[in-house]
Amino acid sequence: MSTNLSPPAPGTRSFAALRNPDYRSFFLGSAIAMTADNIEHVISYWVIFERFHSATLGGIAVITHWVPFLLLSVWAGGLADRYPRRRIIQIAQGLFMFASLSWGVLFLSGHLAYWHVVALLTIHGMAGMLWTPAGQVILHEMVKPEELASAVRLNATARTLGILMGPAIGGGLMLALGPAWAILVNALLFIPAIAWCSLTRFGRNRQAEGAAPARRGLGDIAATLRTVAHDRRIVAMLLLGGATSFFVSNAFQAQMPQFAHDLGAERADFSYTLLLSSNAVGAIVASIVLESRGMLRVTPHTAATLVLLWCLAIIGFAVSTSFIVSVCMMFLAGFLMLAYSSMAQTIVQMHAPPASRGRVIGLFNMAVNGLRTFSGVSVGLLGSLVGVHWSLGLSAAVLLGVALVLRLTLCRQAYPPAV
Repeated sequence: MSTNLSPPAPGTRSFAALRNPDYRSFFLGSAIAMTADNIEHVISYWVIFERFHSATLGGIAVITHWVPFLLLSVWAGGLADRYPRRRIIQIAQGLFMFASLSWGVLFLSGHLAYWHVVALLTIHGMAGMLWTPAGQVILHEMVKPEELASAVRLNATARTLGILMGPAIGGGLMLALGPAWAILVNALLFIPAIAWCSLTRFGRNRQAEGAAPARRGLGDIAATLRTVAHDRRIVAMLLLGGATSFFVSNAFQAQMPQFAHDLGAERADFSYTLLLSSNAVGAIVASIVLESRGMLRVTPHTAATLVLLWCLAIIGFAVSTSFIVSVCMMFLAGFLMLAYSSMAQTIVQMHAPPASRGRVIGLFNMAVNGLRTFSGVSVGLLGSLVGVHWSLGLSAAVLLGVALVLRLTLCRQAYPPAV
């Protein structure tokens, strides 16, 4: 069996989907909204740290945000298979906006409490859980078949880039405006995606042909697993993505204020912003490399290799006592994480059965997003006992071993090197 997705046809150019005006407007609105999503994270995490000085609450922040992905992602994928995707996206953007406005009001009033943190991060998680499969399935209506692979890569890149760029921009807004006004301004960034959904002709259909009713529970998850069990490309990405999220994911972002303080720079807020910015710059470089034709081979084996290298970068960051070295490790980690996650999403979405594409994407989201819940335990709650440097380093070391086993077994067996 070949190691690659179908190679590009002769004459296919890099960034092909961006040459489609319908996709270009969707991409822009989605990129802005995803950036706003993560701007909210960096501002709220900083205020939570300054208000409570609790590594435990930092772990709880990760857990409460990602629980909806863990419990309801496959159900949300079922909704995307059966109902108008543009309406689902609008509802999700409205929830994001509500969360940002609520944070701003609480910051200005000075009445932020533990239960506010849990409630708003849960609402934020619900919004992301609804948006993700609908925003991915709608691509198949929007672009030509020959543009689909590029659209999937760019869509995954926009999401991951937002995860990495949002904190950098959020840090800058926070320095310029202060946390309360910065997060209130951030609420306005969800408007372009809401407006796009009102104007577009895409995402209006109610049901994919052959789609089963959307329902919650383990039965739907088991049925979706049976649907893809024969495709080892998808299985490999589910296991690798789940392991990455379970042990580390981006849980270190919630603890980044502590790392900034520990590195001993004169201004911890500036150090915090610079560390997150270096992560974002690495992601920007990766997005160019990944979309440039022929630069990286899109295979499970390549994805597993990228995860191994990412683990080494995270371990290097965890043990570093030098601010310059830490910045370099964050750059490398940003590059590798975007390259891996974009590649894994491309493999899953390109090979998911059309009638259950939303559910399969939901299953992948459950693995790569929902299992981040437990990285809040491995990095955050464990960090309250042994320190965040040790908890992050040990979690990345365990993931390194798991990824190595997957690379040497499932990924290699399913896709031997191309001749």
